[in-house]
Amino acid sequence: MKGLKEQILGSVRQDVDDIEVALTENLQPHLPLVSQVAKYIMFSGGKRIRPLLMVLSARLCGYKGDYDKTLSVVFEYLHAATLLHDDVVDDADVRRGNPVAHSIWGAPATVLVGDFLLARSIAIAAETDSVPIIDVLAHTTAQMSEGEIHQLLHRGDLATGETDYMEIIGRKTAFLIQSACRVGALLAEAPAEQVEALSEYGYSLGISFQMADDLLDYTADTAVLGKPIGTDLKEGKLTLPIICALQRATQEDRSRMEIIVRDTDVTEKDFEAVVELIRQYGGIEYTMERAQEHIDQAKKRLNIFEPSQTRTLLEQLADYVLVRQV
Repeated sequence: MKGLKEQILGSVRQDVDDIEVALTENLQPHLPLVSQVAKYIMFSGGKRIRPLLMVLSARLCGYKGDYDKTLSVVFEYLHAATLLHDDVVDDADVRRGNPVAHSIWGAPATVLVGDFLLARSIAIAAETDSVPIIDVLAHTTAQMSEGEIHQLLHRGDLATGETDYMEIIGRKTAFLIQSACRVGALLAEAPAEQVEALSEYGYSLGISFQMADDLLDYTADTAVLGKPIGTDLKEGKLTLPIICALQRATQEDRSRMEIIVRDTDVTEKDFEAVVELIRQYGGIEYTMERAQEHIDQAKKRLNIFEPSQTRTLLEQLADYVLVRQV
């Protein structure tokens, strides 16, 4: 995994550096507080996968212009906005190993900075004069909001099944990654076949990305992950590993898990018991298998493109999503 990560980083170093510069140059707030909060969330360890996917998608489709890095920041701004809002909704304590923004600046300021990032995204997208691009971003923002609302409605709901889970992660995570890839192709004015292929690549990649993220909540080391493990369980979020285990468990073991899920004060011992049951009933393995299926689907969508360094990078990014540790 480390070798793959270093290989990818070596190939996209200049792109990532350019994106970092664009993130600051295009923020353009009138108030210092907005800049402080926005930079706090954006420069605290983000991987820039979403803007990078947009840039690579445009390049794969032959884009030769100079607006790709500027437009790509839209996807980091949108992502940062959702993180600021979600942490307030979830009453979270830690994000990427740091105290959450609202614990420093308060919930009102944090929510409003998230709103500012959404507004900046629209303004930057409007500079393309492309109705299809603006339409994609507007639709994606609405879907992300509904995904979070859907998850909120299912919080602590032990009847949540895989179908509900897939709909939630599709809206809250996969749609934004899909949007990054689709917008890259649209910016390059690519043929419809290429636009759809990259869109489907992004969606499958996004599904796998969230599944891998949900696995980390049960398998990662707290120091590596940057937040306490077991956060999803404590917040009543039923993700695929535990959904699978609940469906496969004996009535006795299912009852044990249900009691812990309903408990608003999950202890370390309770969490360890749930993890053991998830492993026992194949929840970790099943989630890995489902995530791998989506990675395979994502890479298959790239077959319509001629072999190139950019196509290889997109394939490697898909593989990395599944083996990353943070």
